[in-house]
Amino acid sequence: MSTASPIAPIRLAPVAPADRDRLAALAVAPDQAGFVASNAASLEEADEDPDARPRALWLSEGPGSAERLVGFLMYEAPSGDTEARIYRLMIDRAEQGRGLGKAALQAVLGEIRALAHIQEISICYDPGNAAARHMYGQAGFVEEGLDEDGEMIARLVWPEI
Repeated sequence: MSTASPIAPIRLAPVAPADRDRLAALAVAPDQAGFVASNAASLEEADEDPDARPRALWLSEGPGSAERLVGFLMYEAPSGDTEARIYRLMIDRAEQGRGLGKAALQAVLGEIRALAHIQEISICYDPGNAAARHMYGQAGFVEEGLDEDGEMIARLVWPEI
C-alpha cells in the first residue's frame, strides 16, 4: 500500500491576461522540448484562432494551500463540428512525475464532455513520445496512424468517454 498522498485535482481556467507571462515561462524537460510547442507560441496561436480554448492548469495540494500554475493546454471544439481536438498539453518540468498530466487530461475530457455538440476527441503526438502514448492509451484513445507531419493521430469516441 502506498503512503504517498493523492494529487489534488487540476483546475482548468481560461488564460487570464495577468497569467500570460507566467505561462510563457513554463517549460517541459529538455528531452521533451521537441514534443510540444512553447506556451508563448501557443498563446500567440490562440490569439489568432477564434476556436482555440487555451487553459491554464492550476494545482492546489489541499485546504489552505495556495494554488500554483503547473501547466498549459489548448483544444478546439468548433460549434459546427462534432470533433474536439486537443493540440497542446504540457506540465512544467518542475512538476512532472506526479500524475499531473493524467489529471489534466481527465479535467479537459470532463470539460469537453460537457459540450453537447462534441461526439469525439482527437489528439496528435510524436510517436516517439512513449509517455504521451501510454497516457492517452490509458484514457481510451485509439491510435489511427500517422498524419502528413509524421505525428500519431489518436481518437476517443463518445461511447468510450
